[in-house]
Amino acid sequence: MSSDGKLDGRLEGKSVLVLTTNYGTEQDELQKPVAALRENGARVTVAAQKDESVRTLVGDRRPGAVVQPDTTLAEATADGFDAVVVPGGTLNADRLRADAEARRLVSAFADAGKPVAAICHGPWLLVDSGLARDRELTSYPSLRPDLENAGGTWLDREVVVDRSAGHPLITSRRPGDLDAFAAAIVDALDGGGKSA
Repeated sequence: MSSDGKLDGRLEGKSVLVLTTNYGTEQDELQKPVAALRENGARVTVAAQKDESVRTLVGDRRPGAVVQPDTTLAEATADGFDAVVVPGGTLNADRLRADAEARRLVSAFADAGKPVAAICHGPWLLVDSGLARDRELTSYPSLRPDLENAGGTWLDREVVVDRSAGHPLITSRRPGDLDAFAAAIVDALDGGGKSA
């Protein structure tokens, strides 16, 4: 956003894929990054496990917004996208980590050198995809042992951007970190998402 509050379109021409299940995704962790990316000019595609509505939750328990996905995980590819975002929500993340299509997608983005972003419980997918090893990252605090056991270095920061392994890995802890999380994704895309 420019200093006068108007959108500057800095992500015009960029495309982002968001991965989710159809139930249990934390509402704000899905909606806020999507809104921030779109406000900056990116095209955002939401891919769910099924071609059905995504029923989000607030605080892992109260019903949240209903979101219509654009495609399914099985139909989605990393081709044509510049980054992938994995929202949290305990139920969502636990199902995503066991989903072969979700693991295929985050691995394809990493292999292509494209940014991979995950928040809260979303980094569970990084563990099960082998993407946490030898990386600095963060998550909801209860995931710390899982990330460390997977070979990662867990840091208690609102956002951690690790560029050490050929693709930016962007992680955050909780909904309260969403502004920093979204800003880090925008910055990675604005800079081309290349490793430093």
